[in-house]
Amino acid sequence: MRGKGIAYSTGFVLKGENSLPVFDPEAVRRDLRVIRDELHCTAVHLVGGDPDRLERAARWAAELGLEVWFSPYPLELTAQQLTALLADCAERAERVRADGAEVVFVTGVELSIMNRGFTPGDDVLDRVGQLLGNPARMAEAATRLNEFLADAVTRVREVFHGRVTYAAIPFERVDWDLFDVVSLELIRSAEVADRYAEGIRSVVAQGKPVAITGFGTAAWRGSGAVAPRSMEIVEHDRDGRPVGIKAGYERDEDEQARYLREVLAVLEVERVDSAFVYLFALNDFPHRPGDPRRDLDMASPGIVKVREDGSWEPKAAFAAVAEHYAHTG
Repeated sequence: MRGKGIAYSTGFVLKGENSLPVFDPEAVRRDLRVIRDELHCTAVHLVGGDPDRLERAARWAAELGLEVWFSPYPLELTAQQLTALLADCAERAERVRADGAEVVFVTGVELSIMNRGFTPGDDVLDRVGQLLGNPARMAEAATRLNEFLADAVTRVREVFHGRVTYAAIPFERVDWDLFDVVSLELIRSAEVADRYAEGIRSVVAQGKPVAITGFGTAAWRGSGAVAPRSMEIVEHDRDGRPVGIKAGYERDEDEQARYLREVLAVLEVERVDSAFVYLFALNDFPHRPGDPRRDLDMASPGIVKVREDGSWEPKAAFAAVAEHYAHTG
């Protein structure tokens, strides 16, 4: 595996509100050094909704010698808004690349469910609910997405001259002829565990470099079996903010660590080009020890647990990822 990576959030923007209210340059630089020196990563998938934050973090990662996957992660935008954001980010990514960094531009993440206009629905949960069990609607969403991507990639390539990809959900049926790297959000669950390796093998056999992004699970007992839905144990307020954990769940960091060890081993054997664990930290899901109903970190796929004062400490999953990356070529 060439690219040993992890996703790093610069803050997700929804309705003008950033999930990471304070963007502390020193803290981000420290985290990126930890990603390089302690996790033994060679690449970082920088995700977020603020173009300026993405560019700044990309420069700091490049200074450390990390390969940068510059990845705007828009939420609830229209096609017109998406096009403007991607064009802006592509120009910023090119500035970083032109200064000598290795940069891959990611033309969005899961756009068909995270944004408006590809499938009906008022929010991501509504859209996913309408897609599940409805192949015709999935096909319609995929068609609309590919039409959008054909135009978006043309615009991106006008200003960005490095490798280009898109972080896809499999049902989106992306036209990979548009891209230099096939990037798929392939998350193992109990339902697909028996054919997970075979699925990755079939994608790798197509010949283009393959990156697996978005894989991980939360830190509660049983989470690995439902990994794509492991955050659904969260209770939200009327504005959609996470406020607590549903009753009946038990914290289990070893489950998260074991899951990542197993998936990373599969990706290594199947010879993917790059892998990006999701993710380093989820700052708006704080760890509150001693109170399971308020311990939002139990539902976080982050491999570090963030306290309410912003400090963090490694989970068991941190050591699992570091050990794997330290001992693989």
